[in-house]
Amino acid sequence: AEQNSVDIAWEVLMKPEYRNLQQCIFTTEDELKRFRQIVVNLVMATDIFDKEGKALRTKRWDKAFHKVPDADRLGEEETFQFKATIVIEHIIQAADVAHTMQHWHVYTKWNERLFQEMYLAYENGRSPKDPSEGWYKGELWFFDNYVIPLGKKLDECNVFGVTSDEGLNYALANRQEWAVKGEDIVKDMLQRYHDQKRTKADAEIAPK
Repeated sequence: AEQNSVDIAWEVLMKPEYRNLQQCIFTTEDELKRFRQIVVNLVMATDIFDKEGKALRTKRWDKAFHKVPDADRLGEEETFQFKATIVIEHIIQAADVAHTMQHWHVYTKWNERLFQEMYLAYENGRSPKDPSEGWYKGELWFFDNYVIPLGKKLDECNVFGVTSDEGLNYALANRQEWAVKGEDIVKDMLQRYHDQKRTKADAEIAPK
């Protein structure tokens, strides 16, 4: 899915009608190659289930922001570029799951929309598992193993200045509230899904 996104976006960007935009982004062949490399890395970084990629990014983060052996140290300019690349990768990951790091009402709104999408896929035979069965615990796992560690990294690098801890604080608060209310919320989401489906079916068979 991530690679497909890259292919489609790149095909659109490279159309002649976007020549002016292209020239703002890159003016040489080297800049073009560098920009494409960055785009691919950023989009692929949003593949949550790529364990090898996740481990590699963690290793690179440690190299950029924690002490490493002298043999692995980079020059000043290389270090700046390296850190910038790593930070951008983590920003795009945060953007990909931005609802988890915002106000509770934003989180629950988009969480339910994702639930409905996944449940529809299950009903249509495109997904083998009923998402409602593991949704509550799955969200807790997601907060603990992905969202909160990601928020801590963005806080650590201080890229957003005084607001760097905002996403982390929202993630921690949402995790805490979901732990208390999540099971009931899943039941309500499932009920609303079936209610909406029945309402739509009734509207389709109602006399015009």
